[in-house]
Amino acid sequence: MQSEKTNREKSEGFTRNKGTSITFLLKSGKVIFSLKKKIKYMSDRLFIFDTTLRDGEQVPGCQLNTVEKIEVAKALEELGVDVIEAGFPVSSPGDFNSVVEISKAVTWPTICALTRAVENDIKVAAEALQYAKHKRIHTGIGTSDYHIKYKFNSTREEIIERAIGCVSYAKKFVEDVQFYAEDAGRTDNEYLARVVEAVIKAGATVINIPDTTGYCLPSEFGAKIKYLMENVKGIEKVTIATHCHNDLGMATANTISGVMNGARQAEVTINGIGERAGNTSLEEVAMICRSHKELDIVTNINTTKLYGISRLVSSLMNMPVQPNKAIVGRNAFAHSSGIHQDGVLKNRESYEIIDPKDVGVDENSIVLTARSGRAALKHRLHVLGIDLDKDALDKAYEGFLRLADKKKEINDDDVLMLAGKHHSATRRINLDFLQVTSGVGIHSVASVGLDIAGEKFEACASGNGPVDAAISAIKQIIRRTMTVKEFLIQAINKGSNDIGKVHMTVEHDGNCYYGFSANTDIVAASAEAFIDAINKFVH
Repeated sequence: MQSEKTNREKSEGFTRNKGTSITFLLKSGKVIFSLKKKIKYMSDRLFIFDTTLRDGEQVPGCQLNTVEKIEVAKALEELGVDVIEAGFPVSSPGDFNSVVEISKAVTWPTICALTRAVENDIKVAAEALQYAKHKRIHTGIGTSDYHIKYKFNSTREEIIERAIGCVSYAKKFVEDVQFYAEDAGRTDNEYLARVVEAVIKAGATVINIPDTTGYCLPSEFGAKIKYLMENVKGIEKVTIATHCHNDLGMATANTISGVMNGARQAEVTINGIGERAGNTSLEEVAMICRSHKELDIVTNINTTKLYGISRLVSSLMNMPVQPNKAIVGRNAFAHSSGIHQDGVLKNRESYEIIDPKDVGVDENSIVLTARSGRAALKHRLHVLGIDLDKDALDKAYEGFLRLADKKKEINDDDVLMLAGKHHSATRRINLDFLQVTSGVGIHSVASVGLDIAGEKFEACASGNGPVDAAISAIKQIIRRTMTVKEFLIQAINKGSNDIGKVHMTVEHDGNCYYGFSANTDIVAASAEAFIDAINKFVH
């Protein structure tokens, strides 16, 4: 009975907020009834479509395993995301399995699977979505002349027929079909309107208008959405979605411009991650809607969970959040200017338009030290969106105590690093010990011990510095041709005893593999990052 009620609410466009309030929505997005104290009849609902696990995961070196994807999906559900794009099922068995398992793991969000305009893609996607409570197939084709002529060697009329065909076929498996017009940003509006009208007739429920190359100006993209709203027959039957890339730094601006002109679904990623320069940032869109009341746009996002999920995704994907990133960056609420500090102390709103607590940044959070217990560590992990079972928590706590002996205070990045250790506990190759001798005027020498599937190996090598010596010693044990192509040490900013983070790209057999580690010893972190990359091609 409960499942029937939930399905009825979902199909009729209901949205249920956490707590006691409930809002009933028409598919057009208009509120028709509310149990909140103040009833808003004309408030528009913006649906948040998160593609962190699909488009966001296309960043080289940021691939997640199924367990990690489920962890992110559950965090997205807690955040209040309406649609989770879980993957591209036909692309690999791993992606297929992830869509299946995410479908089982979450309850109320719609689970979406991406396809090309290919019948087998659509059939495989439908199979992957079989356990989803609310399922959507996201299919489509390129519509710009660049795609039609050079990618498909086709014609405009043939593309329309293929668009109709993929939507019609997807409709045989699911009721909720989303169509994407790839490179819509560079598609002329008149032809784009013809495509959109054709797929609406074929049964599409959501129309995605991507600025695939991040080329559009905000005014241009907004005008494109407005043109469709005014010139496409049947447009009132569907939801128009935006999917903007950040190649020219305009993804969020374009998304908001699209929303202001009628789009009611924003496709976003946590921290704005994604191919090339990334996608529209979920946290930016959510806080713009919250801050600009004059837009009269509401989302279902629980903004107090933004900071936690930002750190969770950053930790799992080994993608540091730039310090000056809007909303969730380390410096987002930092004031170094004396004038700014004075203004904030007198009245926060002098220089801050957002209360840090609104995005989950608790300025009075518990400080973790060597005297903190398991409960304090567990609480901080929970705030950051991570819930470990007892065994994993015990292992993390052991590491916490060892780290606390080296540092006076443990920060959020340290906690996330400790929590992430349990994800790599089953690696084939592990660093057993590392001893380095180095100094001015002498050659650096490193002795390394590795544990490879339970067997112990040792080697010694010299090098041009301690890191080079350590890597040379590891190469003597792992007899493969390997080249370090990129080596990045993330800035240390709280003192010489702070955690150093190393990101490394290793080339082997023509392919690049990405490694990451964090340690108070930067040489050890470098060796561990090198081993992390090796684990991805040595089986």
